[in-house]
Amino acid sequence: MRFATRMLVVQVATQVVVVAVCTAVFAWLGVQQLKAEADSSALNIARSVAEAPDVRDLVAAYSADPGTPDAADLRDGMLQRYAVEVTARTEGLFVVITDDHGIRLAHPDSDRLGQVVSTSFADALAGREVVTWETGTLGESARAKVPVYPPGGGAPVGEVSVGFERASVFDDLPALLAGIAVAVLLAVTIGALVALLMRRRLERLTLGVQPEELVALVQTQTAVLEGADEGVLAFDETGVVRVCTATAERLLGITDAVGRPLADLGLPPAVATALAAGGASVGLPVGGRVVFIDVRPVRRGARALGRVAVLRDRTDVAALSERLDSVRAMGDALRVQRHENANRLHAAVGLLDAGRAAEARAFLADLVDRGSVDWAVPGIDLVGDAMLQSFLGAKALAARERGVALRVSDDTFLPGTVDEVEDVVAVLGNLIDNAVTATASGPEPREVEVAVLGDGEAVVLTVSDTGGGIADVDAVFAPPERDDDPAAVHGLGIGLPLSREFARRRGGEVWVVDPGGDDHGAVVAARLPGVLRGGTP
Repeated sequence: MRFATRMLVVQVATQVVVVAVCTAVFAWLGVQQLKAEADSSALNIARSVAEAPDVRDLVAAYSADPGTPDAADLRDGMLQRYAVEVTARTEGLFVVITDDHGIRLAHPDSDRLGQVVSTSFADALAGREVVTWETGTLGESARAKVPVYPPGGGAPVGEVSVGFERASVFDDLPALLAGIAVAVLLAVTIGALVALLMRRRLERLTLGVQPEELVALVQTQTAVLEGADEGVLAFDETGVVRVCTATAERLLGITDAVGRPLADLGLPPAVATALAAGGASVGLPVGGRVVFIDVRPVRRGARALGRVAVLRDRTDVAALSERLDSVRAMGDALRVQRHENANRLHAAVGLLDAGRAAEARAFLADLVDRGSVDWAVPGIDLVGDAMLQSFLGAKALAARERGVALRVSDDTFLPGTVDEVEDVVAVLGNLIDNAVTATASGPEPREVEVAVLGDGEAVVLTVSDTGGGIADVDAVFAPPERDDDPAAVHGLGIGLPLSREFARRRGGEVWVVDPGGDDHGAVVAARLPGVLRGGTP
């Protein structure tokens, strides 16, 4: 049986039990009320009879006579006729009148006149009124006994007993029970309808999923969401967050997001825009991390439930990609170096084979002086680190293919060896690539100048170009708009925002020194602490 059906059955059963208890209580109260009304009627009738002047006179007279009244005289007497009339008029069971010895002076059964009553009359002779249910010669009845006082006052001289038959007392009970039964059926019907509506409402809210299934869903959700490296942020159609994993809170730098609108979370504008739109296929710098955001709508049937955003931390992947690009560039440089060195050795061997030893000796001497590869990068000898020299040489070759000349500034001074060259070349490579791109499409001369400076254990890099400059400094560091071009997914289009994040993760910075203009290009600088060994303070 489904949970909703069980709940419906339990609710209806509970309502039936509650209504049954209430019915029993109301029925008991109704019976008590009917009994109280019968007792009150009997008492009032008995008082009326006992206070009648003729009754008082005759009862006092019979009580004053020491003998026993004659039954034949009582049968045709005034007290008997009066009692019979009152009994008929009130539809009672009996009206009995006795003297001070309990002798019946009036009784519905005339054969019992002149005999002592079957129930006690002591309370009445003591001046007390008694209302009780007793069983006498006429059966069980609700009866009232009141004393009869003499006309001149004094001690009671008899009693009047008025009774109503038990069956007559409860004549109104069927109608009372019928009314209660109608109320019971109405209450149960209303309760069942309300329970049915609540069941339908529950199934609509839970999309027809039963609580047992909800437990499994919660367990599965917790296991899947919290066990994945990606962060998950789910929000409904109104923008209120309904699910936010710990990973998502860590990536976005937020806490207690569930139940709050997205607008109240204080998210960066780029992230808020990506969540409101279809996500961001390119990395967004968020709190020192590079985050990819993918947003998908959630529907169940024809009903829209909201959207789910999957947040992927690609900081390490992006950093590794940049480092691999730098290593690839240096590998290309080393391949060019080996190829050119092999060509020169072949040339030297050819001169020796031709017997031109003097020319071969001069050629090798020139090779020793200039190095195995002529990078054709002015000022590259000022860079003391061999890895940076190779990297700059490779970048110069790539820039030359695009018609841009790369040179090292005369201000370059790097006294020491770079320990973590991957981070340095990742940032420097980004700055050079941006400068080459900005310069390649501009007018002559197309030049990019690089300066590398040692500052204690930090390296300061500056890259200037002859391009058109930077029109909006803030825009170049802003995350790019969503781009569905597959190339954007593979590391392109990140540039300065990613370079700045790399530098900040090391405690450094990337900034624009001079945005440039019509007559000169831009100058961008970066500072990377803790990467230089053997530098001067």
